[in-house]
Amino acid sequence: MKPGRKRRSSQLNPLDEMAPIVRLWVLRLLVSLGAMHKFVEHDFFADDDLARVLRLESFTAQESFDRKAVFLRLRQQLKECSLNSNEVSVSPQIMANIGRLSGLVGLSPTEQRILEFIVLIHTDRYLENAGDLLQILNGAVLTRVLSKVLDISEAEIRIATSSHGTLARSGLVSFENGGSGYLKNQMQLISPGFANCIVSSDTDPISLLKDIVRPAKAATLAMEDYPHIETSLDLLQPYLKQSLDIGRRGVNVLLYGKPGTGKSELARLLAPVLASELFEITSENCAGDSVSGEDRLRAYRAAQGLFDKRRVMLLFDEIEDVFNDGAWGFGLKSTAQKRKAWINRMLEENQVPTIWLSNNIEGMDQAFLRRFDFVIELPIPPRKQRERIVREICKDMLGEKTIARIADSASIAPALVTRTASVITALKTQRSDINADTAFESIISATLVAQGHAPIRRRDPSRLPETYDPAFINADADLMAMASEMKKVRSGRLCLYGPPGTGKTAYGRWLAMQLDVPIHIKRASDLISMWVGESEKNIANAFREAENDGALLLIDEVDSFLQDRRGARASWEVSQVNEMLIQMESFAGVFIASTNLIEGLDQAALRRFDLKIKLGFLKAAQAWLLLEKTCASLGLPDPAPSLQLAFSRLDRLTPGDFALVVRQHQFRPLTSPDRFVAALANEVALKEGSKARIGFMQ
Repeated sequence: MKPGRKRRSSQLNPLDEMAPIVRLWVLRLLVSLGAMHKFVEHDFFADDDLARVLRLESFTAQESFDRKAVFLRLRQQLKECSLNSNEVSVSPQIMANIGRLSGLVGLSPTEQRILEFIVLIHTDRYLENAGDLLQILNGAVLTRVLSKVLDISEAEIRIATSSHGTLARSGLVSFENGGSGYLKNQMQLISPGFANCIVSSDTDPISLLKDIVRPAKAATLAMEDYPHIETSLDLLQPYLKQSLDIGRRGVNVLLYGKPGTGKSELARLLAPVLASELFEITSENCAGDSVSGEDRLRAYRAAQGLFDKRRVMLLFDEIEDVFNDGAWGFGLKSTAQKRKAWINRMLEENQVPTIWLSNNIEGMDQAFLRRFDFVIELPIPPRKQRERIVREICKDMLGEKTIARIADSASIAPALVTRTASVITALKTQRSDINADTAFESIISATLVAQGHAPIRRRDPSRLPETYDPAFINADADLMAMASEMKKVRSGRLCLYGPPGTGKTAYGRWLAMQLDVPIHIKRASDLISMWVGESEKNIANAFREAENDGALLLIDEVDSFLQDRRGARASWEVSQVNEMLIQMESFAGVFIASTNLIEGLDQAALRRFDLKIKLGFLKAAQAWLLLEKTCASLGLPDPAPSLQLAFSRLDRLTPGDFALVVRQHQFRPLTSPDRFVAALANEVALKEGSKARIGFMQ
């Protein structure tokens, strides 16, 4: 061997033998296709192992390397092997497995022979090494190679390896048909483990695809966990049943929503309800390596052929790998867009009903979306449903107050609860003294914050103080009578306006209690986004979530969205107002908008409110009654009548001022009504236009 030349070599067992069919194919590669000219260099073999199993090692022991003699020996070996070429074949295991596979997808004899060769070149190092000595430049060369090796006409090979052939259409084999490269790499199998499964032992055809198609797991939720999409399910289930019964083609369902909302669980639930098997196109192979979108599509295509005669549905999760993997905004196409015609045809003609799952469909081409029979969003379940799910998953793990606090979070997805519960269960095996409630809230809060949501709140922000009474609101309407009428119609659009602290939000909470419905409170910071169009989506989502939850929706600081469009400087300012108006009109429940600044609100928006109610500063009589009630709740003496005159000078008192001083009392105890009034005076003195002085009665 010449210095500086790399010789292909490995530790070879002297007893290693080449299978007869492999020997025949190797010799055809070397002799018939001319690879021996690279195999036999001027004075050495390019592959010592291959030379040894071809019984050519004696040539290296001679004083001079006779290249022509080696060529002669190889030709003689090919001639001898060709005499009984009709009697050699692949192993019984390979033949049986490919035969069973052929029964499912309908491979022709030529396609079976090609698949046998491809399987062996992926599993036999001698055949692979011999193939590496060739350089495949294009599809025509590949056709010629397969024709020579398998002794089949080029016309038959060309048909069998075309994009219309069963091997390619089924996704079992991908023919590169272009670019230079090793022979093996021009014929890629559906998965890394496919060839090894074929050669190892007799096996079920389904297990041949275990790297990429697997039976779906059993569901852990129940249909009762999906009442919030009951209308959609009432239509979807009979449609899928009838499609499975008659073998309808082109049946595709898209479920989308935030991670953890139960999309996979729903698909797993539907299968037994419809008396169907469910197989999942996996996103990682048996080795734990991720599978590309291209390979997942090939797996899906193969599964269509494998399951065509069975009552089966397919589950394709994380479809972003295929539909959203292009660089949006940079002009790069996704895997699906590069094969748009094929994807469209597949969605219209696929044999096996498929449920596709996505966390985000914003990047999906509209041409794909309109080809799904059903497009169903799975939102976060409503509060009552969240509480039921938490209770069911956690069972006796958590206390009632903890369950209630967790259910209060509108960002809690079922999958997050399930995962956290499993973590707590594991922790308790190591630490029996662990406080499950505290640990659960800590773990789940950390995840929520990482996702951009608020943590679990230890204090219920919607809880009203014990002293709350609508009588302590100075409104230009009878709030008690309005609530009574609202109970009957359970619908309405109210605009509450007035100075801060006058009780706008608190009244919304009280009204929700009277109606016995949850309350969803959204502030400007919850809805406004720096991204164009995102604020409109947040507004729409707020109304949709409230409707799904049967909740009263209160949007605070609504002036941030409803500024008069005549003064708009940007198109997005107009679109935000338009979106708010559309959602207000279509919302079937009770909607309350609160603002400190009613001046400048859009006139069209004002006309859409059923009532516009002004909440002002407390009247003197209201303020005194509230002082008496608050002092009683804090265990302070009744305010002395002599205090009433000085107290009446506080001209801008609000219920919010009382609530603030009560909070101060928790860490700076107030020992008398006089001290309480002094604290109120200090708060009032800070207000614009107030006549009170800081330090009043201190």
